[in-house]
Parts: sequence; C-alpha cells; structure tokens
Amino acid sequence: MSSRFSLKTAVQLGVVPTHIKFVGGLVPDEHGKFPRDAAGVLETVASMRVLCEASQVRPTCVQIPFFASAQASEVGEMVAGLRALDLEVHFIMMVGGANPMNPADEDAVVAQLVTSLKAAVIHGVRHVSSTSIEEWMSANETRRDGLAFEAAVAQNVRVHLRAYEEAGLRGSCVEGWHIEFLRPGEFKTFTDLERGWGFVREANKALGKKFFKLLVDAAHCGDSGLSIEQNEALIRRIAEAQELGIFHASAKTTRGCLSTDDGWIGALLSAAARTGELRHVFVEVFHHEDPALELLRRLDPGHGIDTRDGRTYSEVTADGLKDVGRRLNNLRARSILRS
Repeated sequence: MSSRFSLKTAVQLGVVPTHIKFVGGLVPDEHGKFPRDAAGVLETVASMRVLCEASQVRPTCVQIPFFASAQASEVGEMVAGLRALDLEVHFIMMVGGANPMNPADEDAVVAQLVTSLKAAVIHGVRHVSSTSIEEWMSANETRRDGLAFEAAVAQNVRVHLRAYEEAGLRGSCVEGWHIEFLRPGEFKTFTDLERGWGFVREANKALGKKFFKLLVDAAHCGDSGLSIEQNEALIRRIAEAQELGIFHASAKTTRGCLSTDDGWIGALLSAAARTGELRHVFVEVFHHEDPALELLRRLDPGHGIDTRDGRTYSEVTADGLKDVGRRLNNLRARSILRS
C-alpha cells in the first residue's frame, strides 16, 4: 500500500457513510435507537473509525443522515463518537411521508425540519443539508413547469423560512443550509442544477442573506440530462451569486466506485474549485444491496451493479477518499485551489 498523505488545501474532505447501508447502518429503529456492532458501538462511529484508519488521506468531516425520529441520547452519543475521531459533523436532514410542494403537507414537513434543525443547534453543527424541496420517489407527482414550478418554489420558500424561524436559526451556530436536488425519477421537478438553484435563489432573496446554498452532487448532475459543459457553466454562475454549497463526489448511475463515473467528478470538482468557493467535498458511495434503495434499483438497474471488484465497501470508500484527496492536492499544485 502507498504511504499516507495529507491534504494541501483549505478544502475539507469527508464522507457520507451511506456505504454501511441505511437499513442496518444509518436508520434508527422504531424506538429511535441506531444500529450497533457486536461490541455495542454505534455502526456509524465504528465504520468511520475503520475508514479513518484505512484511508491513505485522513478525512476531516462526516455528513450524517439525520432522522427526526432518533432518540436525543443516541444522537448525542453518535456526535460525540464522531468528534472523538477528530471529524467535524454535518447533518443531512431526512424528510419523509410528506410533500414540501403541497401546502396541505406544510406543517408535517416543517415539524420534521424543525426537530432536525434544533438538534443541529444543540450539537453545534455548522452546516446542514437536505433534499427537502420535493418528496422522494413520489408516485403522485408529475413534473411542474411554468406557473406550477413558480408555485412549487414559492411553497418551498414558505416551508423553509418557517423552519428557519421556528428552529431559532437566526444568530445560531448554523452557518449554511445546503439544498440538494435529485435525478429525474427520484424527483420529478427539482431535477438539475438550474431548477435547484431556482429555489435557493428565491429563498435567499426572501431571507435577505446568502444562507441557503445549492449542493452539487456529481452523480445527480450526470444523470440530470444536462451536459458537463452546461453544469460547469451553472456552477460558475451559482458561485458568482455566492450560493454554491457542498460538493458530493459520487458516481452517476451506479453510485458505487468512483471509477464508474465517466469523468463527471473530475470535471465538476475542477469547475467548483476554479470558482474559489469550494469549501467541503464529501465522497458518497451507496451499497448496491441496501434494502432501503430497492425503489432506486427498480428505477435504474445500474444502481444495483456491484462495483467493488473484490473489495469491501470500506475499501471502496477509502479508495474514493484517496482519489479525491489526490485531485484536491493537484488542483492546489496547479494553483487552482488555495493552500
């Protein structure tokens, strides 16, 4: 194995530990308790310890899917365990069973977001993320365009500003809320960078400051229908507006080994780096047999391909960290990133 190396940039590099599966790894049970390993350690903490030891470049942060149903004591134990590994903790707030674009579901969506945001404040989390602008894999939704799209944006602005105020984010530790769009099929309306930016732009305008950011996921960009060149141009414009957020280094379609992404991660990571606004990069690999993602495999069988090539998922994710760490260092060597 090659020797370990250090990051030479100010960009933070981390992991979304989806490689351990939602079911059996990240999702709390009906009592709000998280899965644990044989030694009684939370799976999230145990898996990140393994990854930190195995990776040739040390991650500096971790982005944890946050479920409002989790027990407060379990969340506290998880955050403390991850920070003991010298990792900054981010939350990805999970919202389910309600449609943020539907006024009838407004209270249900806000309630879930407020619980998650209050937990972020309690635990001193600086950055939160969410896909809370549309319901995942809704069978009742169709693509909204024109006036219907404008109405969807307006309703989302109302939902998110209510959550902002009711959770007491004004003057809190939370510095940014990063909004993620999803690929067509997972979402019907907010399915590319331009459409996702439509919400972020209006939310910031209503709030009066650049608090909401647009999360750029290379996988979703690759599956969105827009070309690499179109995405690069949008990244430049979003950054110029000071609304560029977290970057997810994840492979389109397979969501597995980063070697399957056909160039999207390299191109879009470089585009984000050139703006001078790149702050956080997270490697995100999904387990191809996670029961929670069965609907995604039905949507696109490519998501069910085993890309491990004889490795464990921890090894696949460690390889992703090494790849992205080298890319960041070489972006610095070419004076595209600052030290």
